[in-house]
Amino acid sequence: MNFIPIFPLDIIVYPGEPLNLHIFEPRYKELINECMKERKVFGMPVVLDKDRGVQEYGTSMEVIELVKEYDNGELDVRTRGLNVFRILEMVKEIPDKLYSGAIVSYPQNFMASGDSNLANHVFSEVKRLYTLLSVSEKFPEQKKPMVSYEIAHQVGLSKQQEYELLSIFTEIQRLEYLRRHLDNMTKVVQELEKVKERIQLNGHFRNLSLGDTNL
Repeated sequence: MNFIPIFPLDIIVYPGEPLNLHIFEPRYKELINECMKERKVFGMPVVLDKDRGVQEYGTSMEVIELVKEYDNGELDVRTRGLNVFRILEMVKEIPDKLYSGAIVSYPQNFMASGDSNLANHVFSEVKRLYTLLSVSEKFPEQKKPMVSYEIAHQVGLSKQQEYELLSIFTEIQRLEYLRRHLDNMTKVVQELEKVKERIQLNGHFRNLSLGDTNL
């Protein structure tokens, strides 16, 4: 178990992912300044929506670089995701601090898939989706080994789905989750392409035939 200061946000950040932040609230200016001075991490628990509040899982973050400090104390910082944590207990009030904290655990997270065929299949499906969407120039660079976190924000997952992926702790299960999503996405895009073709054919004279049948 570990205590960490927390900075709840309505985004999902994965381990290894860079995130640039503009810090303007007094409590988070205090938090980030402490983290830089004492070289400690902070937690970024997920807020899916205000009604449901802070969720169980989040990502620990490190401050990589102070880019700019403004005259009013606001900060531009570069941060990076480290590890997925699970909140065991919220600590809403910390003596002499403006920010809140949490007692967290770090579930064991298996990063290697052990199944290169599945990883390659997922990457091929991403490529096919980008081609169908006519945005192949945005196609992510393939890495060996491929990690699901590197493409999770690029395949049309909803925020809820991104959070579900964050709470999966084996790479092969994350890849399988993405594979099922991509299969569904590709089918939807293909159907939209057919709809577009039908719309474009409206009003045209078409040479249609059922072929050699008895009808």
